[in-house]
Amino acid sequence: MSQTTVAPDRSPVFSSSRLPRWAPAVIAVASIVLSIGISLAAGWESRVQWGLIAALLFVIGSYAVTARVEGPRQAKDRVATSIVWVCFILAIVPLLSLAWTTVQKGSKVLDGYFLSHSMNAVTNNEPGGGVYHALLGTIEQVGIATVIAVPIGVLTAVYLVEYGKGALARAVTFFVDVMTGIPSIVAGLFILSVYLLLDLGPSGFSGALALAILMMPVVVRSTEEMLKLVPNELREASLALGVPKWRTIMKIVIPTALGGITTGVMLAVARITGETAPVLLLVFGTDLINNNPFEGAQASLPLYVYNEYKVGTEFSVDRAWAAALVLIAFVMILNLVARGIARWKAPKTGR
Repeated sequence: MSQTTVAPDRSPVFSSSRLPRWAPAVIAVASIVLSIGISLAAGWESRVQWGLIAALLFVIGSYAVTARVEGPRQAKDRVATSIVWVCFILAIVPLLSLAWTTVQKGSKVLDGYFLSHSMNAVTNNEPGGGVYHALLGTIEQVGIATVIAVPIGVLTAVYLVEYGKGALARAVTFFVDVMTGIPSIVAGLFILSVYLLLDLGPSGFSGALALAILMMPVVVRSTEEMLKLVPNELREASLALGVPKWRTIMKIVIPTALGGITTGVMLAVARITGETAPVLLLVFGTDLINNNPFEGAQASLPLYVYNEYKVGTEFSVDRAWAAALVLIAFVMILNLVARGIARWKAPKTGR
């Protein structure tokens, strides 16, 4: 006798119903409105509390609505997506708030006169003055630090990726990791102790040395990662043609990774541009224009912001915010230049 088996009736894993595309936006708006209502009823005036409550309601609401329409499995996926969006908004809101506050307060005195004059003969209790001497000092100090740190950092990364083996490579990697987390004040104290032993005075060059110490591990790490991304097939093809290894590195490996290396260098420059502690210890700052970074005190943008805000008068605070806006614009320009160079030097793939 033949027996017929009946397959068990299985319910579909995924629901056929789908939420419309505009559903998350509606849930977000409803969460914000409900959060404001709850906060006002409870007497909470902090907008931070309103935002946190709205974020929590958004996650809960997304799960509840999705579970009702699409099922529990899709609801869990929706919750993960909602948490990612909430974290993104929580990260971007302080950044936008900082940028807006700096632009709003810094634009009061930022003009051509402010960018082309120094603080010579300008007291703290009167308007006027400018940031030219500090901008010039920052450009010179960061430029010298870049000239020192980039060759050393790039060559160190080339050694670690292409040649490094054994105890020496492990030691270099360990010290690079240690230097990555070193506080900027420690680098400034190290250069200051050396300068005191040599009986040398403050200068922009001494500050550039401390900045170079902070910059080198960033350059090493970024360059090392970019060199590792170069396919080994390119190296093997060059070596198979009889090209020496050093020439393969110079003509194949480094040009292929040049876009990423340039981006890493620019990010390292942006990292040291806002450092204040080494400059405060080694450069001292001045209200006069000093074109010579190797002799005498010199100003810089971070130190200018610190000194002007420390005075606390209405005009000095306005100048501090304007200098902070110039510093942000300077770093932004560096990042845009880095992205442009990276895109320009990116390997072109043929069709």
